[in-house]
Amino acid sequence: MTRLTQYAHGGGCACKIPPGELESVVAGLVGVTTPRGPGELLVGLDDGDDAAVVRIQAGTAIVATADFFTPVVDDAYDWGRIAVANALSDVYAMGGTPVVGVNLLAWPREVLPMELAAEVLRGGLDVAAEAGCHVAGGHSVDDPEPKYGMAVTGLADPGRLMRNDAGRPGVPLTLTKPLGVGVLNSRHKATGEVFPEAVAAMTTLNDKASQLALERGVVCATDVTGFGLLGHLHKLARASGVTARVDAKAVPYLDGARRALAEGFVSGGTRRNLDWVRPHLDAGATAEDELLLLADAQTSGGLLVAGEIPGCPVIGELIPARDGITLQIIA
Repeated sequence: MTRLTQYAHGGGCACKIPPGELESVVAGLVGVTTPRGPGELLVGLDDGDDAAVVRIQAGTAIVATADFFTPVVDDAYDWGRIAVANALSDVYAMGGTPVVGVNLLAWPREVLPMELAAEVLRGGLDVAAEAGCHVAGGHSVDDPEPKYGMAVTGLADPGRLMRNDAGRPGVPLTLTKPLGVGVLNSRHKATGEVFPEAVAAMTTLNDKASQLALERGVVCATDVTGFGLLGHLHKLARASGVTARVDAKAVPYLDGARRALAEGFVSGGTRRNLDWVRPHLDAGATAEDELLLLADAQTSGGLLVAGEIPGCPVIGELIPARDGITLQIIA
């Protein structure tokens, strides 16, 4: 098998630009004058939410997002499945339903066979079909490093959105997928060892979790991807003007994640996540290794919901804001 992960400097969502750097880059795009044209922008860049939302008529809004990354696993078909599940997740995190996606493909055509690229696209198509989402073309470039993902457009009820700025004190926090994908993917990249549970988690759609959240009147949620649980929760708490308290013992992990951490398979993205939130973190007596797992850069992770979802663990709650502290960890 061609080891696709060896053709990339990073892997999956761990290759994202660090959150602090990214916020500096886009700072000039926030609060710009709304252009004349159809629709009303309901969710934009202001709070770094999962997708953009534009109301186009009463009761109907468009949800738009794009996501792509370098190979996170060596199997081309699985990489395609993971990348599209991850792209669709942004729509589900906002409470929307994906309608159509277009492929985004970068490929080193003189280094890797195009047959592998076809397998990547086939994997993406299969997951989109599972989601009931059309795939209609896309864009490709010749690139020294392989990358794949999708730009997705969905629909939502503008009166039933799930946003990251709508959290309120006293609401429980639920996580719908276990953590640990990042350290397992780092081990896979270094050793070639395959972790079927990690692949299964990354290719599981967040559609059912999103629907259950909407049925229970949830108005605040995000998904957990490259900035880790702590990074995405920090953004949610900051946008909502609250502090998030996390019970570290309640957070679920994939089998093998702690062993991978103990053996040093920690991505640079995970360490940057922790460094970014540390000034806003009350870690108490929580060990550094535990904090690294909580900051682990996930790829196609679960939803983090301000509310309870049957069958999923409650990992903490939102509490009144503490000065300068968005995250409190109970060891």
